[in-house]
Amino acid sequence: MTDPAGSSQDQAIFWAPEVLPDIVPVVRSTAAFSAHGLGLAELSTAECRQAADGWHLLLRLNGVEHRLWLREPLVAGMPYAAELPLDGDFESRAHAAGRLWRALGGYPAGPAFQELSLQRRQRLALALRALDASSDGHTYRAIAEELFGARHIPERAWKTHDLRNRTIRLVQTGLALMRGGYRELLRPSRRKK
Repeated sequence: MTDPAGSSQDQAIFWAPEVLPDIVPVVRSTAAFSAHGLGLAELSTAECRQAADGWHLLLRLNGVEHRLWLREPLVAGMPYAAELPLDGDFESRAHAAGRLWRALGGYPAGPAFQELSLQRRQRLALALRALDASSDGHTYRAIAEELFGARHIPERAWKTHDLRNRTIRLVQTGLALMRGGYRELLRPSRRKK
């Protein structure tokens, strides 16, 4: 069971496949694979959780986390294959399956499909800090002073200052994340055609 008060760095977090497109759906296969199969050595080190929709595995290979989902329990010696539905998340799942395949073969998994930029991570961190301060009852001015430094906040013209507007947007972003918007961080942005 996941401890909501615990750090995500210290415990396995399992996501539903419809929420996190990097989860590779795995099914039993009728074909016998000669290389890069899911062996008991790898699976015995995986963290596993049974849920109503099947079994969720968090497999760590060479420092990289791979997430798998099976509808049926694992069977020793059974060959498995990745099942990649042709849906809106196909590209992301195919990339995750390729990373898993490379890692099982002893090769570097390669980069993740989508990485948040440093600037976006910093903005999200500021938004969460602003949300915490706002939830604790602090004013926008007090939040701005904490986030950006009191010397950057003018005594006069605060109502029209850019940092006031930026602070309000950060609090609003934090609220949106808290209300479920964090799930959008798990999904790659759709490419424009």
